[in-house]
Amino acid sequence: MVWMMFGVIGIPIKKALDLNATQFGLLTAMPILTGSLVRVPLGIWTDRYGGRIVMTLLMAATVPAIWLMSYATQYWHFLTIGLFVGLAGGSFSVGTPYVARWFPKKRQGFAMGVYGAGNSGAAVNKFVAPVLLVAFGWTVVPQVYAAMMLGTVLLFWFFSHSDPAHRVPSNVKFTDQLKSLKDPKVLRYCQYYSIVFGGYVALSLWMVQYYVGEFGLDIRVAALLAACFSLPGGVLRAFGGWLSDRYGAHSMTWWVMWVSWVCLFLLSYPQTDFTVFTVNGPRPFHIGLNLYTFTGLMFILGIAWAFGKASVFKYISDDYPHNIGAISGIVGLAGGLGGFVLPIMFGALMDLTGIRSSAFMLMYGVVWVSLVWMYWSEVRKTEVMGEHAPASPLAHTPVLPGDPPPRMSPAPAGLVASPAH
Repeated sequence: MVWMMFGVIGIPIKKALDLNATQFGLLTAMPILTGSLVRVPLGIWTDRYGGRIVMTLLMAATVPAIWLMSYATQYWHFLTIGLFVGLAGGSFSVGTPYVARWFPKKRQGFAMGVYGAGNSGAAVNKFVAPVLLVAFGWTVVPQVYAAMMLGTVLLFWFFSHSDPAHRVPSNVKFTDQLKSLKDPKVLRYCQYYSIVFGGYVALSLWMVQYYVGEFGLDIRVAALLAACFSLPGGVLRAFGGWLSDRYGAHSMTWWVMWVSWVCLFLLSYPQTDFTVFTVNGPRPFHIGLNLYTFTGLMFILGIAWAFGKASVFKYISDDYPHNIGAISGIVGLAGGLGGFVLPIMFGALMDLTGIRSSAFMLMYGVVWVSLVWMYWSEVRKTEVMGEHAPASPLAHTPVLPGDPPPRMSPAPAGLVASPAH
């Protein structure tokens, strides 16, 4: 909720300061920057000192900055305070390894998904902030959020636990941990997460003003419809973790990318009027998504990205069981930086082209990159022949009495059947 605060209160601030789309994108992105940069050290500290103490100190450090937000008056005030408020976003790299280590490996995907369902705070923000904004003005929102954060710090400290066995003795430095980026798998997971999490963060910040500008809606209605993307994108992360445990991180991520590709292709098309010269004369046509179709596609996209966020962290828990905190910090950094860069690029593209749907065009291109990368690094290497290949459907077909034996194609020269088969 705190991390996504500018997604709602940024709209009256934009109007009061007369900001263009690029400036608004930078404003909303500032908390995302620090929330991303602190993820690697926070992940390392969680491995070393335990999640309870690190999470408590992190949340407590954000309270003064959240409260001071209500007293800002200049653009640079909001940018500076936003950097400190953004520390709240680093909590993902603390909670993920803290939670995962309480569970066996086969249940870690679901456990991390339940924790990650806290992303739904981006949707809760769209229910709470507009009500406070309309009733009392935008300055009340950070004050209420500061009080909520302080209460959460106290609840967490008194009702959470710590297990010294979960700590990983390590003298790893921040610069040493960045060397993990030489691992092609880590780079690939960073790319995936920059979409499913970075894109989620960016669109959560961008969608309220998109609805207001594109469809002319009131801010309360716009926030409610924007929550149709944010809410499933957070809540269903737990279900995505369960599916990743059951079907594997690779299968889940592959289908997430394809669903994202289809949705973003349709969302990219701008409102278009054109004329076709037919045999009966000119005939005008209009192509464009209406409000309901647009919201439905955003809802599907939110579900897909909820599953994707869970499946990427399932990759990490499978491949780096003793280094979850540090690797999740690296991947979280990439996802957070995606959430920082994308809103700025959304604003710059809109100022440059005048087309609001250019934001989805950009995301469509990023998903293309991930699909190609995933195919060449994972899908193409999937074994289709040999002892590790999936069983042939013929092997499971029962032969009834009186049926002729199944006809088998002759094996290619040089291939000898394995005795195991």
